[in-house]
Amino acid sequence: MIVAGVVTVLFRKLHQPVVLGYILAGLIIGPHLLPKPLITSEESIHTLAELGVVFLLFALGLEFNFRKIRKIGITAFIVAPLETALMFLLGYQIGQWFGWTTMDCVYLGGIMMISSTTIISKTLAEMKKSNEEFAGVIFGILIAEDIIAILLIASLSGVGIGDGFQWSGIMEIILRLSVFLVMAVVVGLLVVPRLLRMISRFRNDETLLIAALGLLFGMAMLAVELKFSVALGAFIIGAVIAESDEIHKIDRLTVPLRDMFSAVFFVAIGLLIEPKLLVEFAVPILVITAAVVFGKITACSFGCFVAGYDRRVAIQSGLGLSQIGEFSFIIAALGVSLNVTSHFLYPIAVAVSALTSMMTPYLIRHSGPVIQLYHRLAPQLLMNYQDDYTAWIAQLRATRRRSVPSRLIRTMILQMTINITLVAGIFLLAIFFSGREVDWLLELPAWSGGKNAVLWVAAMLLSLPILIATLRKLQAMSMMISELTVRFQAERQRVAMRAMVSNTILFTGIIVIGLFILLFSSALLPPTKLLFVLGLLALVVAVLLKTFFIRIYSRAQVAIRETLAREAPHPQHEHLRALPGLPDDVELMSVHLNGQAVGLGKTILQTELRARTGASIVALKREGKSLVNPPPATTLLEGDELLVLGGPAQLEGARKLLE
Repeated sequence: MIVAGVVTVLFRKLHQPVVLGYILAGLIIGPHLLPKPLITSEESIHTLAELGVVFLLFALGLEFNFRKIRKIGITAFIVAPLETALMFLLGYQIGQWFGWTTMDCVYLGGIMMISSTTIISKTLAEMKKSNEEFAGVIFGILIAEDIIAILLIASLSGVGIGDGFQWSGIMEIILRLSVFLVMAVVVGLLVVPRLLRMISRFRNDETLLIAALGLLFGMAMLAVELKFSVALGAFIIGAVIAESDEIHKIDRLTVPLRDMFSAVFFVAIGLLIEPKLLVEFAVPILVITAAVVFGKITACSFGCFVAGYDRRVAIQSGLGLSQIGEFSFIIAALGVSLNVTSHFLYPIAVAVSALTSMMTPYLIRHSGPVIQLYHRLAPQLLMNYQDDYTAWIAQLRATRRRSVPSRLIRTMILQMTINITLVAGIFLLAIFFSGREVDWLLELPAWSGGKNAVLWVAAMLLSLPILIATLRKLQAMSMMISELTVRFQAERQRVAMRAMVSNTILFTGIIVIGLFILLFSSALLPPTKLLFVLGLLALVVAVLLKTFFIRIYSRAQVAIRETLAREAPHPQHEHLRALPGLPDDVELMSVHLNGQAVGLGKTILQTELRARTGASIVALKREGKSLVNPPPATTLLEGDELLVLGGPAQLEGARKLLE
């Protein structure tokens, strides 16, 4: 920590990413540079670094939330899969050219796929470009990339050691992963925000922090128990907590822990770097660096253009995403821990990340000249084609927004898919318990059919509210499709055809759902006669308690919708703190004035802040200097940091007025 502290200060002075300072600190104290290493127990350092992975992924999860997915729409999920797939193939091919093993090539492809959220966000914030259009596109793509990275890490963790992949094993991992994600997110959204809201009523930071850490490590442990990585569990619980009202308070409380253990994680990365390997593999490092920079610029720019953005935004987004970072380290470390990659791949990944990270600020800063160069060199025919395509995509988006029935059908299909995945999760959970030596399950009487029959009935009863809701949605969707697709002139023919189409879709869906349940419950199915009786029992329960089950499902659905629809606390509120000695609702809020702030160029008096909102500016920070209780004649400038005093409603009004 001493060396990391010194190097961090130095890198701050040089305006370089602090992550690189931590890695350099690890190199300095590691076993490969000094005659007498400063580290005596690398094992304990790597144990602490594992905590760094947990906190780092938790922090990324807190920045990710489902509201952001709705805002970025499908754009990021067009660009990110296209870009990451191209980079994976490029990395795999580069490894093949150098004659590396298959697993080295696979991991190199994974290392080159994911851009650095930490480096990009810090770079854009320092350059005051976080609110520009291309920055919003970049953050959307980063969210999609984070999801892809988590899925990749989970898949690589589940794949057995060897030089090749077994596709049946990969499909099983993807299936288990999908079920786990849906179960964790749905149950998490139902439980976690309400639990944190209850805990926050104690108005005690220690209680809230320890409870959040309990959720964090509990989910990480659950992920490991299910043969996934701690990174997956940490990211999921972070994303779920991001939907709670306490998100920014938890973020503020966990920042010191995240910063410390993340520093240890990056220092541990530096410990693994062998300088002689960097010299020995200088050519691969330079080739991979060039491939990352030019490959990501090309792939991201092309993906953004395909998604409908103009040339300027597409090129700026590509320039901003042209580096690799923390996920690349985690993927490389995974290869080392599983002992499936060669010893040289890890230091190569670190070196490439360092080089590309140092280039990122310069690429973003010089995006204007790059765009001008493109305009000079690109053929006019290509430019005209791009303009026409962008206009067509804009028109297509407007048409899709107006198509209410098709949007409803897509929503129903998504909800039914989630429902079926939840049912699969319930039956997989029952199968999990059937494989455990649980005393009371083993002591069940013979007439009950044994533990498998009891677990099957329990899973079926738990699934009934979801299945009934799914059938109702399937019925509504089949009727809607028949109304939209059948348009005969004769009324009798139209009614008959609509009934035929609707019934066909409904019965086909019922058969598919039935087969799906049989497939997932096959490991628990009791003998045929008992299965018939138990199935009849479940049907009777479903008919008698249909209204009750519908009410349960509806309440759960409304609870999740309310959680997702709740207005997120403004990011600036992360510095809110109650003032001792004053009423509980009196707080301080930090407001940063960016280039588009409404209050720029006005004096505090001209904003009429106190008269219009009741809040007061009690301090102003400008260029590192603080002014307490600034005079009314003080002019507000870009970059000013204001400290505003008031109640919650007053502060919200002040934020809207000033920003």
